[in-house]
Amino acid sequence: MKIFSVTGLTGSGKTTVIEAIIRELKSRGFSVGTVKNIHAESFKMDTEGKNTWRHRNAGADTVVAHAHYETDILYNYRLPLHTLLKHFTEDFVILEGMGEASVENIAVCKEGETPQIGDLTVAVSGRFANSGVKEFKGLPVFNLSDIKALTDLIINKVSFVPAKDLIHGGNVEVKVNGEVLTLVPFVQNILKNAVLGVIKELRGYNEGAEVEVILK
Repeated sequence: MKIFSVTGLTGSGKTTVIEAIIRELKSRGFSVGTVKNIHAESFKMDTEGKNTWRHRNAGADTVVAHAHYETDILYNYRLPLHTLLKHFTEDFVILEGMGEASVENIAVCKEGETPQIGDLTVAVSGRFANSGVKEFKGLPVFNLSDIKALTDLIINKVSFVPAKDLIHGGNVEVKVNGEVLTLVPFVQNILKNAVLGVIKELRGYNEGAEVEVILK
């Protein structure tokens, strides 16, 4: 599975870019899943007074609405991303608006604004690309007419995450305020090598020992 995010502020063109990428990936025979991060604290899929709401209100931790044309699984809490991703079996999973996920990302923004890029940014797109700029800080810039080229880059640049790493969480776990962050394998390796490079020089370290680092 390959997981990447499309990040940017509201109105920057995230959903439009994702729609185009989905269509292009599907046209090439890939299966695609998506996760949309919703910032509105009051948002709920369930409706007060309906039977599923009554099940949850009575104390059920998980409620399933099993209909003829869809199945909706309702959890009574926000799932950590690494747990959420275990529900997917698609070739690609696209995260919308989840900048905290440590996976490769495509930065989008409005015209006249500056893209917010990081170490895992692989490209720039969105309304910013309408200006005709082809490169930003060494990264390629794609507009919707370049969707085939952007998809080629995604296929070649986005890291493959083995199923075992989604199931077992890989060999490195990072928590921020108690929530486990999703780390692609090469980010796990960078962190592991950096930490072990220091820890190995300290008295008390044993090869193969489990190491825990807590930052406050």
